Amino acid sequence: MKLAYVIAPGRGETNQLLAGVAEALKARGVALAGTVQLDTERAEEFHCDMDVLVLPDGPKIRISQFLGAGSQGCKLNPEALETSVAATEARLTEGADLLIVNKFGKQEAEGRGFRNAVGEALARDIPAIIGVSGATVEAFRAFVGEAEELAPNTDAILAWAAEATGK
Repeated sequence: MKLAYVIAPGRGETNQLLAGVAEALKARGVALAGTVQLDTERAEEFHCDMDVLVLPDGPKIRISQFLGAGSQGCKLNPEALETSVAATEARLTEGADLLIVNKFGKQEAEGRGFRNAVGEALARDIPAIIGVSGATVEAFRAFVGEAEELAPNTDAILAWAAEATGK
């Protein structure tokens, strides 16, 4: 099983890291499946629009919903997330060299989201790199059992991907 995960410190750093890694791998000719998250800051304090790019070439799907200034609720739009999951699963059935999932988050920790896509990739012997947050790392480890934690830098991730895919 070729499964790795990365936890980058700081808000949004894992998203930026994996988006850059995906671009570099695509340039190397690695056939990608999965998603990378592209955040757009909003004028309101501490708010951003969350979009995911379904790899390799889209679509770009807005997975956040604006709940209003001062809202404390989760801004994730679960229907939009599931649309990106379905697109990823379709891409896996077409064939891919590597799966990248931007985040094993609360949805995945609760048994939804990209959880089945990760299982499908591993069942097909497709290596996977997963972004994980500190809040869900224990749920991730419980789900996958064994996975290699990668240093949160581009070189380390690209080296692992090259070894895992042979590309």
